[in-house]
Amino acid sequence: MEDIGATQPRVPAVAASNAKKKPFYTSLSWQVLFGIAVAIVLGYFKPATAIAMKPLGDGFIRLITMIIAVIIFCTVVTGIAGMEDMKKVGRVGGKALLYFEVVSTLALLLGLVVGNVVKPGAGFNVNPAMLDTKAVASYAGQAKAQTVTDFVLHIIPTTIVDAFARGDILQVLLVAILFGFALSAMGPRCKSVVELFDGMTHAVFGVVNIVMRLAPIGAFGAMALPSANTASLHSNHWRT
Repeated sequence: MEDIGATQPRVPAVAASNAKKKPFYTSLSWQVLFGIAVAIVLGYFKPATAIAMKPLGDGFIRLITMIIAVIIFCTVVTGIAGMEDMKKVGRVGGKALLYFEVVSTLALLLGLVVGNVVKPGAGFNVNPAMLDTKAVASYAGQAKAQTVTDFVLHIIPTTIVDAFARGDILQVLLVAILFGFALSAMGPRCKSVVELFDGMTHAVFGVVNIVMRLAPIGAFGAMALPSANTASLHSNHWRT
């Protein structure tokens, strides 16, 4: 009688060792939370040192913004060019637009509810006349009234290179959509170009994985400054 156990495949010891759970501190989420916690502690006890850590957060944000335009361009071009049926592209685009509108509306409603119920900043007792208006001048200029015509014309870039140089997401998106439809209309003649952009997409996401390893340092630098400012406000409040 044959041995049944001898005919069954044996699980390698390497696979069994890989099945073990990794320590929690190797997770990027826990590392980011640890960086935020360290920044809060440093901002409370050493505000001057915490303020000096601000370039770490600014550098991480610039690394992220550096690759956003390329990610959008490559993913949109390969997505549209990879779909042979243009009607399918239209359906997917319509669903994406509907999803964007619904989620944006829900986010606005949630913000209004939280702002009116929680009332953040109500206990600071800040005198508006003492605030520095120069700090928000650039944001106020960007939020000025804009007509529909101005908005549509703003989406159209002066040149393709200018859209990427300025990092304007809407302009890059327009160029990517047009480029994707053009590649899809060309069919097999542009198959090598589509494969090139597909490879570029994988390369760009590889860059994202490298940059995201610096997320704990970026979170630490970004949280250090507000922690130091909050600690200074509390110390000034208790002194008065």
